[in-house]
Amino acid sequence: MFTKRVGIDLGTANVLVYVKGKGIVLNEPSVVALATNENRILSFGNDARSMLGRTPGSISVIRPMRDGVIADYMITEAMLRHYIGRVCGGLRLSKPEVMICIPAGVTSVEQRAVRDAAEQAGAKRPAYLIPEPLAAAIGAKIPIASPTGNMVVDIGGGTTEAAVISMYGIVVSQSVRVAGNRIDEAIVAHVRRKHNLMIGDRTAEEIKIEIGSALPLPKEVTAEVRGRDQVSGLPKTITVTSTEVAHAIAEPLAAIVASVRSVLEQTPPELASDVIDRGMVLTGGGALLRNLDRLLTQETGVPSHVADQPMNCVAIGAGLALEHLEMIKRNLPTDEQPLTSAWASQ
Repeated sequence: MFTKRVGIDLGTANVLVYVKGKGIVLNEPSVVALATNENRILSFGNDARSMLGRTPGSISVIRPMRDGVIADYMITEAMLRHYIGRVCGGLRLSKPEVMICIPAGVTSVEQRAVRDAAEQAGAKRPAYLIPEPLAAAIGAKIPIASPTGNMVVDIGGGTTEAAVISMYGIVVSQSVRVAGNRIDEAIVAHVRRKHNLMIGDRTAEEIKIEIGSALPLPKEVTAEVRGRDQVSGLPKTITVTSTEVAHAIAEPLAAIVASVRSVLEQTPPELASDVIDRGMVLTGGGALLRNLDRLLTQETGVPSHVADQPMNCVAIGAGLALEHLEMIKRNLPTDEQPLTSAWASQ
């Protein structure tokens, strides 16, 4: 009987689902809208995201994933059930084989929560877990089967994972809970401090996409920002420049650079020389920030480049990992063997 093979990137910001033979079939925000009085789920994904910051008191919009791990187990399970149902169909003769990505620095308890949620949502037992950097490397078509050092930096919504990989295993890795969401928060704080304007996370994300850059741009660009004036309490429109956004996000970017440096410092000499030759590959939605590759090259001296379709690499890698299960099984986490003690360096 044909069993569907499904790779899931269960991210803080987005859920991506890869199905063998079809590619990425689903890409939706990790957001759920609840009717608080009835304790009932109203919508998932894009529909729920459109309600962010725009709902009455009877509806709350939440992100059940925080910093790459489950913050609300019941809601995450419901979200997974909804997405697996959409991808595999409501009436299933067999349960799909599922590989789910988890951050490199999670505890065995957090691992078990993800595995249990997937199995309760309809995945075939056991649901497999794969560390995000390993999935990102497979999805980015990095040749990790050979005994050579390959470095990947996956910058998601909640976490940044930097790792050196060789022979389907992670040699050195570090996970920091600073990524896209923290960059958005830095923009919100800057606009409030400098312009006395209150804006939401969604507006901050739009500013980041429109004019955000890791380094000041040669030609400055501006964006109009609408929000609520802190002094008068009335709606107001201001103009923000790319240079001030670059200064505003410098602190979270410094934390990302520090984690990459830390991994490079811990890399064995033979693998370090491979990394210098091959460079590091950036994946995840955060890799799309302008000039981030140039910033990392400038700060570390290691060539950096952004993978093709960086947002999809982790989900594609999770799906492809199911096809190479025998080769990578020894490097996948089990409940008895937390990732941190197995190979992740903090």
